[in-house]
Amino acid sequence: MMMRRDRLLLAVTLTAIFTADLYFVLLPKLRQRQPGPGNGACLCPSSRGTNFTLAGYSGLTIPWFSNITSIDLQGKEVGAMDDPTDWGSKLGRLFAHPLYNIQTPELGLEERLMQSEELMEYYRRKVSRWERHMKLYSEAAAALNMTMLEHQVTFDPEASWLKFHLGINRYALYARDDPAITRLLQDMQATTVISADYTQDEKALKGACDCTQVVKPSGHHLKLALKMQNFGKAMFKPMRQQRDQETPGDVFYFVDFQRHNAEIAAFHLDRILDFRRVPPVVGRLVNVTGEILLTTHNEDLRSVFFTSPANNTCFFAKCLYVCKTEYAVCGSPDLLEGSMSAYLPGLSIAPRISLPNPWIRSYTFTGREEWEVNPFYCDTIKRLYPYNSGNRLLNIIDMAIFDFLIGNMDRHHYEIFTKFGDEGFLLHFDNAKGFGKHSHDEMSILAPLSQCCIIKRSTLLRLQLLSQDHYRLSDVMRESLGGDALQPVLAEPHLQALDRRLQCVLKTVHRCVRRLGEAQVITTDFVDTSVMPESVKPVAMPNKEK
Repeated sequence: MMMRRDRLLLAVTLTAIFTADLYFVLLPKLRQRQPGPGNGACLCPSSRGTNFTLAGYSGLTIPWFSNITSIDLQGKEVGAMDDPTDWGSKLGRLFAHPLYNIQTPELGLEERLMQSEELMEYYRRKVSRWERHMKLYSEAAAALNMTMLEHQVTFDPEASWLKFHLGINRYALYARDDPAITRLLQDMQATTVISADYTQDEKALKGACDCTQVVKPSGHHLKLALKMQNFGKAMFKPMRQQRDQETPGDVFYFVDFQRHNAEIAAFHLDRILDFRRVPPVVGRLVNVTGEILLTTHNEDLRSVFFTSPANNTCFFAKCLYVCKTEYAVCGSPDLLEGSMSAYLPGLSIAPRISLPNPWIRSYTFTGREEWEVNPFYCDTIKRLYPYNSGNRLLNIIDMAIFDFLIGNMDRHHYEIFTKFGDEGFLLHFDNAKGFGKHSHDEMSILAPLSQCCIIKRSTLLRLQLLSQDHYRLSDVMRESLGGDALQPVLAEPHLQALDRRLQCVLKTVHRCVRRLGEAQVITTDFVDTSVMPESVKPVAMPNKEK
């Protein structure tokens, strides 16, 4: 009898342990790994209707999400929700919200990337060199009895692109209310192009490409450097894919086309998220004959122009593996739409360093990286410099959230300005492989967030705000993109996908909070560099934000 009672007690104990393990360990993991619906989307709430970020979702109480728009980065009250009956411009109301009007610290010399005197002297020398070269070109053209377009360069110390360069600081590429950015977008869209050339990375290839490589270097994407009459410079990426086309499911991310409209949309999304880490981008119709062929002095670029059977002017990349007319882009007959991305200051006066993304993907057809097979990968990263202190890991997670929203799987490297050291922000360069699939949410892009389970408080607050009807992400993106010359920049399904993916991000954060607690997951924007992020305890440092 005693033996039966002991067995019964043992059975009850084991059952209780198994039930607890199933409920608290196995079930959350299964929910986290549960595949999305048939179209590849994650199981997040509908972008219309029940909002995950509000308390009471699925019967759960989420107090740290409720009324979140009335709390600033230090937990102090900054204002109540706007009256929903008086929305007006959602984008205008978003940028007027207290979360978008938090003052940055006063910028000293060390907080600014460039000093005015240094920058002006540098570009005066470049203008002088340009004028000398143009004189030599004109003399050579006259000797050969050739006609050559001549444009007068007007170097203006008040030019918008110079103001943009001078505004770059430790916290972002530009201030929230910087009027120079609006002027710069207008200038890139309308200012006369006086010179076209290959970009520096394509020049470095010199047409030599290793066709045995799975991932081909540059060239395929056919980007050009265009110089404006006011001596500003922009990178031009021509249209390669129609708005309503989706990347086929069988195409690997590393051989996908680059999309000009993705570059434009990424800039607007980056600004809406208040990261301000994407250089300004605008759409433009370019005359490929008058603004590229007749302005370039690069014979390699001239040699790839031809006229198609439909009498359209076309050109293609010099790189050998795409040195064929079927890889060309063509005007209609001369006009070709593309994105114009503002150049940053030259590396000689504003050095940058390129670093591999810790969550880099395998660029082979069958390979897998450690983070894809090791669920504890982030524990290793947290012990490595520069991710073992400061804000670098938090910035990586910001970048992952941004890439997940646009669907960019191709973030193999990131760049930082060397002047700002380990605490500098990450530049969100090269976003043209985003917005390829609106019907699929690639959850693996969120691995830094789901594995590390930490997020900046400011990032979470703004994501929460953008999930509400008053400031819905798809609505403010649609409004923001409506001002571009190439509107509609995104097809409607891509805008709707933003709302769905935003819910996926918030759901991932919620899982982390349930597992680890709010104090372990949500941290301040700037953490004490002497504190190891394994504890990830928020360290309040007044008057600082990202």
